[in-house]
Formats: sequence, structure tokens, C-alpha cells
Amino acid sequence: MLKWVRKGLRAGIKTTGYPHTRESAPGISPGRPAAMLCDGPQEAGAVAGRCPTGALSNQGNMIRVDHRRCVHCGRCRQDHEHAMAWEGGYEWAGGRKAPGEMAAAFSRSLHIRILDAGACGACLSEIKQISSPYYNIHRLGFFITPTPRTADVLLVAGPLTDPMRLPLERCYAAMPDPKRVVAVGACAVSGGIFGPSFAAAAGISQCVPVDIEIPGCPPPPLALLHALLMVAGKTKQT
Repeated sequence: MLKWVRKGLRAGIKTTGYPHTRESAPGISPGRPAAMLCDGPQEAGAVAGRCPTGALSNQGNMIRVDHRRCVHCGRCRQDHEHAMAWEGGYEWAGGRKAPGEMAAAFSRSLHIRILDAGACGACLSEIKQISSPYYNIHRLGFFITPTPRTADVLLVAGPLTDPMRLPLERCYAAMPDPKRVVAVGACAVSGGIFGPSFAAAAGISQCVPVDIEIPGCPPPPLALLHALLMVAGKTKQT
């Protein structure tokens, strides 16, 4: 036991410096496809046609990416001769409100309620990581709460299956004002590969108002931190 204590003291605290410094550790983000220019419309159409979710579309020689539908399957990169361009980064969150508009009520601390609206488990696994020692959301004044009655932010993953529609509505209604909703992952943003269908909606915005969207399948923990910092008015969307 003493051996492990000594080893921990020598190693020190291993916590990301984000958002004060850029995170450069390997494996912190899977990256995502980026818009690219092809040699011709035929090549652009062939590359865009590989996407199973319709996230890629071509306009002439240009391939555009709808990140709200991208599930990071990698099919657009499998043909090495005509591989899709890929970009790194993790600041993927986008909001409908300006940071200053959110800062007034949420600049000191945030209490977060997590809700599974029919997720496969991938996004929930990434959400779990933000309270780990490496990401440590407590240092930023963010705390997870088990009840919506004390929550400022509702973090929702999943495409909103029919059985979860009423629980989501009740959870949102129980939150005090002002409140914010963050859609986590392609499923919560657009329905992903599950919706719209007979069993799932085209994202949670069909049930509750969404303030911030985080695309990705799943989005990495730093993308989640970026979204929460946006809610607190401490950063901007990029």
C-alpha cells in the first residue's frame, strides 16, 4: 500500500490544463471530416456517396460536411486515393445564444443533470469522463446533481426514443429558471442513425428547446467541457 502512495506522490496531479492551455495529449479527440475540394464533380460525388448518414454532400467539386449528422464511421477515409480531409480539434459545441447572454446567471457555478434519452452508451461513457481526475470539472465550478430541481443545465444524450419523451419533458419542467439544455452527440442533435424513425425522434429539440449542440459520435470529453464553458459565458464557439 505504501508503495502506491509513494508512486502517486511522485507522479503528482495529472489534470488537463484546458481551457487555460491547449490540450496536446495524444488520443484526446478522434477528429472529424472537413470540407474539401476534389478534382471534379464525379470524384466529389463518389466520396460523398460513401457516407451512410447523409452528412456529406457535394456541390460541384466541393464536398461539404454536416457535422450534426456525422457519426465518425470513417467510410469517407477508407479509399486512400480519394480520402476525405480530416481535421483535429475538440471545440465542437455551437449555441444559439451569445456567450454574454448566458454569463449573467451561470458565470459562478453550474449544476448539471444528465439524462439518457435512449443513448447507445457511447456518449454517456464520455460524459462520465468529465468528472474523472484528468478532466476534473469541479475545478471549473461544474457539479453533477442527481435531481433536476437543483440543476442549471440539462445534459441529454440519445435520439429521444418514444418511452423517454415524457421523462425528458418532466425533467425539463422540474428545473428552475433560468435553465439551459445541451444536446450531446449526433443522436441528440439530429437523430443520428436512429431517427427520425418509428421509434425515435430527429433529436431532442423536438421535445425541449436546445441551447447548445455538441456534434460527434461520441464527442470527446473536451468537447463537453467546451459546451459547459459556453453556458458559463467563459468561451465562444469556434
